[in-house]
Amino acid sequence: MPGVVLKTLTKRYGDLAAVEGLSLEVGPGELVSLLGPSGCGKTTTLRLVAGFLQPESGEIWVGDRCLSSPSGVVPPERRRMAMIFQSYALWPHMTVAQNVAYGLRFKPGVSRSDRDRRVAEMLRVVQLAGYEPRYPGELSGGQQQRVAVARALVVEPEILLLDEPLSNLDANLREEMRFEIRRLHEAFGITTLYVTHDQAEAMVISDRVAVLHRGRVEQVGTAQDLFRRPRTRFVAEFIGRTNLLDAVAAEPGVAVRGALKLRLASREPTSTAPVVVSIRPHEIELVTGERPAPAGANVLAGTVQRTSYLGDAVDYQVSVTGTDIVLRVTAPPPARVGPGDSVILAVAPEACVPLTGGAAGEEPGSAG
Repeated sequence: MPGVVLKTLTKRYGDLAAVEGLSLEVGPGELVSLLGPSGCGKTTTLRLVAGFLQPESGEIWVGDRCLSSPSGVVPPERRRMAMIFQSYALWPHMTVAQNVAYGLRFKPGVSRSDRDRRVAEMLRVVQLAGYEPRYPGELSGGQQQRVAVARALVVEPEILLLDEPLSNLDANLREEMRFEIRRLHEAFGITTLYVTHDQAEAMVISDRVAVLHRGRVEQVGTAQDLFRRPRTRFVAEFIGRTNLLDAVAAEPGVAVRGALKLRLASREPTSTAPVVVSIRPHEIELVTGERPAPAGANVLAGTVQRTSYLGDAVDYQVSVTGTDIVLRVTAPPPARVGPGDSVILAVAPEACVPLTGGAAGEEPGSAG
């Protein structure tokens, strides 16, 4: 399978830049999710790759073929791609078999017997064997989704594009279909771009995730990379929950905020530069009398302001002594302390991640 390369793509609607200077590489056989809030440019990017939209500037390459550039654009029907839409777009008057076979009608050299064989095989792969004579209105949402996947895969595309395909399903079915899409990707190995605003969905399905913000790629990496090592304030806030602290780099690898001094996960910034520090709530340990704070940890004194029982965890809000900082701390139940209790917090330097791109307290921005 060929890879996909997007080079400084820009798409504008009047004065609004839906996509601006966006660059991204998707390796052969890789599944990359475009993740971001509504209006960040992810669906526009997918439609540019499909050929439904034409960029003002930039290039789109699939393998050694340039599909879009200032000198020319290859139309959608010649891009060897298949797309699965949010609405599934199944023909209601056609049976399941007819819907899946639809794209094969336009492929030269495919006989009727070969078409029937390929449709039957594809329905077996998506676990819908025996559903050939049914109509879309007789299927559940998850079954309709499987038909849409089968219709896209049966034509053997080089590139598969999915635009929020699970957003119409209920929570339990959506979770089940995440694993099903991942299974099918591993079975077929088609180079795939997957658009979603759901963090958990992107983290389960993807080889890598590209976080989009205001029409640009903010950061690309594995789910673990993005969660543990976000580079910007936006990524840190969008991927999971975090505490953000405005501070100043007093020396390499050390940030200061009033009376608070934190050793950081890296030695940048080097000196006297403003820095935003991200600390995930579950990375902060509530130290009790049972054992001392881990060696080498940042140790902070504080007072519990509020506790919230969340079933599998307890959420604490702790004001740090001598500062105006309130930290969110997540720990396993049962609650060991309550409002008004004095506590000691321990945070490993590796959990204190310096960021770029915005001060704490700003809302995550949006620029779909």
